[in-house]
Amino acid sequence: MNRPNILLIVSDDHGYADRSALGYHADVRTPALDRLAAEGVTCTDAYVTAPICSPSRSGIITGRYQQRWGARWFDSASFPPDNVPTLPERLGANGYRTGYFGKVHYGPEDVGDRACPPHHGFETTFYGLAGHSLGRLHYLRHSRAAADEYGEEAAVPMAVQPMLSGDEPVEHEGFLTTELGRRAADFIADPDDDRPFFCMVAFNAVHNFCWQLPPEELHRRGLPVFADWSPESGGGYGEWYDDVIVPNLPRGREYYLAQLELMDVEIGRLLALLDDTDVARDTVVVYTTDNGGSTCNFGDNTPFRGTKYTLWEGGIRVPFLWRWPGRLPAGAQTPVLASTLDLTPTLAGLASEQPISDTDGRDLLSDLTEASSNFAGIGHDALHWDCGFQWAVRSGRWKLSWVDPESSTPGQLSSQEHAPIGSGWFLADLTADQAELDNRYQAEPHIAAALTQRHEAWRAAIQQDSAAPASSTRTHPEFTK
Repeated sequence: MNRPNILLIVSDDHGYADRSALGYHADVRTPALDRLAAEGVTCTDAYVTAPICSPSRSGIITGRYQQRWGARWFDSASFPPDNVPTLPERLGANGYRTGYFGKVHYGPEDVGDRACPPHHGFETTFYGLAGHSLGRLHYLRHSRAAADEYGEEAAVPMAVQPMLSGDEPVEHEGFLTTELGRRAADFIADPDDDRPFFCMVAFNAVHNFCWQLPPEELHRRGLPVFADWSPESGGGYGEWYDDVIVPNLPRGREYYLAQLELMDVEIGRLLALLDDTDVARDTVVVYTTDNGGSTCNFGDNTPFRGTKYTLWEGGIRVPFLWRWPGRLPAGAQTPVLASTLDLTPTLAGLASEQPISDTDGRDLLSDLTEASSNFAGIGHDALHWDCGFQWAVRSGRWKLSWVDPESSTPGQLSSQEHAPIGSGWFLADLTADQAELDNRYQAEPHIAAALTQRHEAWRAAIQQDSAAPASSTRTHPEFTK
């Protein structure tokens, strides 16, 4: 089998219900994502490894639970150690040319660190370090002039620092989503390199602040201009921040949907490029997002309860779309228990044609190939989450979660991010209750006990790899308003 090209697209905070083909909302327009689903396989029960971006992205890039190196929450998030191979390193070792375009946020990274794409396997790069700017990138401005204009106090939260290529700053004034798509397209279409490609596009869409749209798009959609924060505007950043999230930002859902639609346009252009260059049948395309949708940023996770930051389904279950024309069935779905941990063993396995055994993921190829309504597949026997102050385990239809009632973090999240987490024990039968409304903890004590035991065994095995303590509940800068 010839090694396929690979296009991996990761968005930011995309709501589970916010794809037009799902039919939840008439005003959602995502024809490119709908095309991926119609021409490939949808994993309906797919998860990330954390309900926030930094730990989740570490799991994505390695195929290993990030708790193995102590990364549980914002305050402990970090890129994996040097001895943990990344997906691009594995693919590069198998003859792939590798390119990364977009947001980087694994923790406290800095230029030249291993957390930066050029230092963990990517040859061609254009990226921004969101760890320098409260976890976000500006949608329109990335230059020294913008940083000077915003001033030292506002430049960081508004995230206007220059982008990077390799270790060198790159100034870009213009809509970043379009630029990421353009650079990814140039990399894919490179006529001077006949190696198979691995292209990873990590859009900053649809993270807040979604009003940062090109002027022509605001005009076309009849949306008002909304100003970024400035200390000269009166009031502190925290007070201003509360006015730009649910429920206070006027027409906030429209800004969010505009960013989603424009990201989808770029995905559509990349799919068209694969068609036009006659490599679509030789290319695996995967789409997912880094954590559940942010309801405080007007995302919608219907039919699930919860949001980013939480271990309810809405915080950790994500879109997971796979397309490989001629190899995977079109318009199929599989209910196998899947994870973004599976990206590395599946994609690196395609590249090497040898099993990848040193990850926490599974090779999904057989499940994807046989996907149909009559094929249950294999999937993971169990998946685990551990943020320090909250944890969860899912096995089969059952999911057990626990939130420390003495932790201060749930209160911070509820008041500052409008993300109610709950408290104590919750046992859900996801087959009968995917919205997690019926707590079966008291009614099914034997199931709760078995899942607790399974999670404790997992945690003990994970902690053999990590000398780091469990995450504390210190306030992270993202919560400092």
